[in-house]
Amino acid sequence: MIAFERYRGIEFSDADAIREIQEKQLRSHLQYVAAQSPYYRNLFKEQGTDIGAITLDTVHTLPFTDKRALGKYNEDFLAVPMSEIVDIILSSGTTGNPTKGMYTENDLRRLGYNEAISLDSCGLTSEDVVLLTCTMDRCFIAGLAYFSGIRHLGAASIRNGLSSAESHMGIILRMQPTAIVGVPTFLLKLGQYLLANGVDLHKNSVGRLICIGEPIRSRTLAPLTIGERLEDTWGAKIYSTYASSETITTFCECTAQKGGHLHPELAFVEIVNEQGDVLPAGEVGEVVVTPFSIEGMPFIRFKTGDISFLMDEPCECGRNSPRLGPILGRKKQMIKFRGTTLYPNSIYTVLDELPAVSEYYVTATSDYDLSDVVKVYVSVKDASYTADMIMDKLQAHLRVRPEVVVASEESIRKQVYAEHSRKLIRFVDKRKGI
Repeated sequence: MIAFERYRGIEFSDADAIREIQEKQLRSHLQYVAAQSPYYRNLFKEQGTDIGAITLDTVHTLPFTDKRALGKYNEDFLAVPMSEIVDIILSSGTTGNPTKGMYTENDLRRLGYNEAISLDSCGLTSEDVVLLTCTMDRCFIAGLAYFSGIRHLGAASIRNGLSSAESHMGIILRMQPTAIVGVPTFLLKLGQYLLANGVDLHKNSVGRLICIGEPIRSRTLAPLTIGERLEDTWGAKIYSTYASSETITTFCECTAQKGGHLHPELAFVEIVNEQGDVLPAGEVGEVVVTPFSIEGMPFIRFKTGDISFLMDEPCECGRNSPRLGPILGRKKQMIKFRGTTLYPNSIYTVLDELPAVSEYYVTATSDYDLSDVVKVYVSVKDASYTADMIMDKLQAHLRVRPEVVVASEESIRKQVYAEHSRKLIRFVDKRKGI
């Protein structure tokens, strides 16, 4: 049994027990990194860092690791000989060029364990049959992660990947999956396709939708419009899960559906502001993760670039581990528009509530030092629904009025569903220096 597996279920222990395990995992992690990682060994030497003196209370004194450093010094983060690497992936490149990740056999075991206890928290068991609508190829980690977790859990997986709605419909009718893993917007379109083809989803086998890649809840944990429409369309429970390929750490909602649980034996999480100061629970900032028990490419205080907040009160499910709130945006995508700070997700939320809008994307340019230029490109199902009407809706919710351009659905979809990307491209950032 790998060390971290001994601590399974620690989330149900009291705060003192959880902290004790995290201190132990942190000490072990720092010792390993200082001895094995060329990048951190050199960094600690340059800064005169005494690793033995670092605790959870003082870990904030260690420097951050960001994606820029990972891209620049990629090979120096490798802490084992290449002969011990069994899988190599590329990040999705959401905020820049994809970066290489390298996993050992134990890292893949950790990946499966992480996903298994995450899926277990939202009610999946060995009796479930789970349809995967995410790819396992193209150097992508997500599909492999969910497959490994399902396998570790003892459930059955159907790896239909990035197939057509018609293909998934055939799988659903024939194999009767009890849960589906996929991107919310795709799952909604799939549900609508099934309904249009006479499938009664409320009498279907699917009881859970595990939503990846896009938020389904607001800052208050209430379902966004996309979440409500998913529940109404499928008649199923929806659960949000968040992860980053670099940290191999997942935060999945439990059956209470009130934030993604941290697994204390696998990671320590901080939320920091623009100045890098650690913020208390409830305050919004950038998610920083120190993942434990990683052999291939271990990290310390890795800045994910994602914006969220922590909740530290006990959960209704009985777990006492901290929970991560919904991802509210990406730090790199923050827009400063006419005196207001906003993220593309806030624009998406408004557009998702407009039935007349069929597809959309947002662009940002920087003609001015203090304000970005924002344009919203949309296609509409009803020609009488004008750009001015959409701008009125955006202004009512955002307090600003970005320009709206109505275009054909074909042209919008060409941008959003670009062939070269593994994710939907709804935000096109053309700002200088970003």
